[in-house]
Amino acid sequence: MLRALGREKPDRLPVTIHQWQPYHLQRYMGGVSDIEANRLCGLDASINFYEVDEPASRSWRVSAEARPADGYTETRYTIETPEGTLTTAEGQSPATTWVTEHLIKRDEDIELMRRYRPIPRLAREKAVQVRDALGDGGILRTFIWGKQGGCWQDACELHGLENMIYATYDKPDWVHAFLKILLEQKLKYVEQSLPGTPFDLVETGGGAASNTVISADIHRDYCLPYDTALHDAIKSLGHRVVYHTCGGMTRIAGFIRQNHCDASETLSPDTVGGDIKTDADAAQVYADLHPTLALIGGMDQFNTLQNGDEAEIRRQVGKLFHQYGQNGGYILSACDHFFDVPPENLKIFAKAAWEYTY
Repeated sequence: MLRALGREKPDRLPVTIHQWQPYHLQRYMGGVSDIEANRLCGLDASINFYEVDEPASRSWRVSAEARPADGYTETRYTIETPEGTLTTAEGQSPATTWVTEHLIKRDEDIELMRRYRPIPRLAREKAVQVRDALGDGGILRTFIWGKQGGCWQDACELHGLENMIYATYDKPDWVHAFLKILLEQKLKYVEQSLPGTPFDLVETGGGAASNTVISADIHRDYCLPYDTALHDAIKSLGHRVVYHTCGGMTRIAGFIRQNHCDASETLSPDTVGGDIKTDADAAQVYADLHPTLALIGGMDQFNTLQNGDEAEIRRQVGKLFHQYGQNGGYILSACDHFFDVPPENLKIFAKAAWEYTY
């Protein structure tokens, strides 16, 4: 996997998934760890560690109240600051969580974040323990603190996607002020938490920067400059960066190439919300990115891994190898999270990939 990230040819095609979900581990894998789940399925381990320690602050006092909602649990958070109160809420099902009330509701709320929100620190000792448990069995990834790794994507979680898109037209100066606050806080997190850590890959980005969500012009103006600054800071500490776009990427591939990341994921086909619809689309993305970046992803985790039979899984593995992996620099992976993929299909996925060697 490290050879592939270095845009070299390994002995065989690396094969993995984006991230094990606790729901899947409990329901389908007998409650084993993510490291053990990879071993049982024959996958190359790509382990994610994101845990942080939240500092106590008298100027940012958070209280939470959980209550049942319509088929899920909603947790409401109240944040007291010296100059006002912020509220937000999240829904939680057995499979996932999502925002039900955005934190930033008024323009001036971003100033409360700037002045009073404390920066957490990575749980470094636990990260080292995970690295020790993983050993040479795979790579260790982490995520830049926030609702999402990228500044634009984080802002969309905090203020609402539609609200942010409208704001780029109605109040662009406010949008840039918001993104600069998020960038400054993320840079502080990077400076405090990432030096000397054992990560092979640091993930940034997020789906809200995809060109199936925003225009290429919005990406250029409101994603690219902030992504580049964040990536430069991470890379200055010796870490590789992967830029995650779980959506359309054909019209922003040039900007991904420019943002100083080392790898690009998720290569999502149109069947899972991307815009790689044809072989020609895949060839264009490859031509745009592969000369300078490693590539990760491509496998439809729902229509193929979850619902496909062995013949279909094998056919897709071969297709993806020929589209993206023939010259190395490619890790075959499920495009993103899944919840109900049968373990037997994951084993077929892994075994099919082992057959493609260099």
